[in-house]
Amino acid sequence: MTNPIRVTVWGENRHEQLEPGVAERYPNGMHGAIAEGIEANLGEGVVVRTATLDDPEHGLTEEVLRETDVLTWWGHAAHGDVSDEVVERVHRHVLAGMGLIVLHSGHWSKVFQKLMGTSCTLRWRAEHDRELVWTVDPTHPIAQGIPHPMIIDEDEMYGEFFDIPAPDEIVFISSFTGGEVFRSGITFKRGFGKIFYFRPGDQEYPTYFHEGVRRVVSNAVQWAVTVRPERTEPVLLRYDTEDFYNGHGYQGALDPEKQQ
Repeated sequence: MTNPIRVTVWGENRHEQLEPGVAERYPNGMHGAIAEGIEANLGEGVVVRTATLDDPEHGLTEEVLRETDVLTWWGHAAHGDVSDEVVERVHRHVLAGMGLIVLHSGHWSKVFQKLMGTSCTLRWRAEHDRELVWTVDPTHPIAQGIPHPMIIDEDEMYGEFFDIPAPDEIVFISSFTGGEVFRSGITFKRGFGKIFYFRPGDQEYPTYFHEGVRRVVSNAVQWAVTVRPERTEPVLLRYDTEDFYNGHGYQGALDPEKQQ
């Protein structure tokens, strides 16, 4: 892309308001730390805005999403407070080509569950586990510049079974102090949109200041851009024989005129 990537960093921003420890750890919010990491790594290659749950329409209006190339999503305590209307809007834009990066507990968000079509449940433990993030595909763009393994001294444990469809690609797997393993960096395509799920980032730890984690998220932002002339959803069209370029709008399984 010749123009900067337009990124919207969405954060629930509830822990920061309700828990002094999280507010101290992330004085600009977790969304602020994620945004800062993307800007630090990609510089003039991105234009970053932030949005939170308490903004009007959660900060994800039709106009904002139309002007977003890649959306990052972190949620945890208030998945149920996210408007179904906004979920439908985000879902539609992903199918039309907006990139989506789902972080940590965003696995249980309405929008990720809708895109996956499964419960997205897993096993977990919050006991200061050390996480080793192992690179499965060192040639993948998201893995570039990431140590093998990447060491996160303390974070929440996620373990298999992770109830998701088979990923298109597994970029990272993680192992934890207790021996658990987890598919921690995975990609999907839905419609014209690219999706990356990345596990690290519980609110109890300063994970989004970790340089390796910030690099992964930044790499994913670059990877998730879909280059198309315009953002449109996949549509069902009828094509006449030998006319490869001019589809006709679909009117339904039955012709209304023949029902008269």
